[in-house]
Amino acid sequence: MSFRIVTDTSSNLDTSYLRENDISVIPFSYYINGKEYSCVDTEGFDGEKFYKAMRLGADITTSQINPQSYVDHFETILKNGEDILFVAMSSGISGSFHSATLARDELKEKYPDREICLLDTLGASLGEGLFVMEAIRYREKGFSALTAYKKLLSKVKRMYQVFTVDDLKYLKKTGRLSGSAAVLGNMLQIKPLLKGNEDGQIVNFSKAIGRKKSIEMMALKYRTLVKDPERQTVGIAHADCMEDVEYLISLLNKKPPKEILTVMYEPVTGSHVGPGTLALFFFGDDGVRFK
Repeated sequence: MSFRIVTDTSSNLDTSYLRENDISVIPFSYYINGKEYSCVDTEGFDGEKFYKAMRLGADITTSQINPQSYVDHFETILKNGEDILFVAMSSGISGSFHSATLARDELKEKYPDREICLLDTLGASLGEGLFVMEAIRYREKGFSALTAYKKLLSKVKRMYQVFTVDDLKYLKKTGRLSGSAAVLGNMLQIKPLLKGNEDGQIVNFSKAIGRKKSIEMMALKYRTLVKDPERQTVGIAHADCMEDVEYLISLLNKKPPKEILTVMYEPVTGSHVGPGTLALFFFGDDGVRFK
């Protein structure tokens, strides 16, 4: 049985790819110096301009998706007689997933014969987008929404997300960094290593002296923890630091995956991690998020 896959703009996949695969997208909103924008077209997003504005001090804020937006989007699909599999940003960094659950509960009373499956990916950017790609493959195999959901859920805690940022101030400003973080010495070029933990929160777990070393430590995590790389797509997201992407790819190719997907951070997630962020996403064994 076919079903409709829905995601939000944080999944960071190209608009053309989503359109070709009939994926519905619910947009997050963001604000630049108080003016509202919505990134529904990643192909039209000028990342270089956006991150330059951040570096120059532009005030970027975001807002979560409210329950009514989910109701409106989901109900259009349900009225068409389709089941839904929603692949969502981590509940550990956004209240939007809770909004989606409120919408589901309301709509289940109205459409009791339809499946509305909500997948909390415990991730963002390609930590979410790779699950959308998996969902597409399951749908092509003829799985139901519920079966696809269960298969994806079993892989959520196998997703490892590691990244480094130029400055922790963006994560601290927006409250996306969980727990206490050590004061980092920018003068000494101390670079943080962060990851998504078992609850989908962002935690600072290590640090490196210098940018190059931090990238090498990310690649070491990959070589140590990746499972069957030759069978999976590995994701890289960056916030306007293409040279660092190329260096990371060269390190990954020492243990090459089937494919490496590279994207520029879309503006909502990117505004929280800040310019210069470099992130790596791959699947490991069960419990890899604890490592």
